Amino acid sequence: MLPEGGTEMDNVSIVFFQEDGIDAPILIEGLPGIGHVGKLVADHLIDELGGELVAEIYSLHFPPQVVIDGEGIARLVCNEIYRCEKDGKAILFLVGDFQSTSPEGHYILAESYLDIAEELGVQRIYALGGYGVGHLVEDPRILSAVNMEHLRPEVEAAGGSFENVGTGGAIVGASGLLLGLGEVRGIEGICLMGETSGYIVDPRSADSLLGVLSSLLGIEVDHTFLQERAEDMEQAIETIREAEEAKAREELNYIG
Repeated sequence: MLPEGGTEMDNVSIVFFQEDGIDAPILIEGLPGIGHVGKLVADHLIDELGGELVAEIYSLHFPPQVVIDGEGIARLVCNEIYRCEKDGKAILFLVGDFQSTSPEGHYILAESYLDIAEELGVQRIYALGGYGVGHLVEDPRILSAVNMEHLRPEVEAAGGSFENVGTGGAIVGASGLLLGLGEVRGIEGICLMGETSGYIVDPRSADSLLGVLSSLLGIEVDHTFLQERAEDMEQAIETIREAEEAKAREELNYIG
């Protein structure tokens, strides 16, 4: 779907399905990324909280393709804004199919996301993602970054870790830009990244991230679905672990 009467795609095209009563102080970003950790958490929350679709976002900076559903129906790729309420708290979610295919597009899309956030009264953004470590992780830490110093104690109290800050680093894509560009606009930003191998979709890391996020939000959320998905992934994880151990043995034999 595109704006009515539109015949050409803009850099960014936003279609609102509602105009009134969709303000919220919090935006949670869970776009596709490493291990799909952030996407798993955001999609799970939308399902658990009964999210309502309020906007779709189309862009020339998404990949040039369509998505085909189970009935063989094609649609343009897009990202979406959902709105949920839990215990009297209104929350917006930014989810969808893709991030940008170009550096310039990342900036253009991030500014558009922030325009929407400002328009809808967002005061704080939670950017969710995965932190690839290149090996399997039994007990994933939730590595964190904030765009304002006063946010750090709150994140630490909820279980977020800043153990990585001593070595510095970077956050690539929407999650990083929402913090950096959001700070310029005076919007608080917290990035939560679940440790993950980067090999597979990682519901175990997503479950750990959900625990920290729900504590920060002050809401209770059922973790059952993510935990069941994590159990279903155990066989795949065991296969990877066996391959890693076999590779290590081969390397030892070669050295010997």
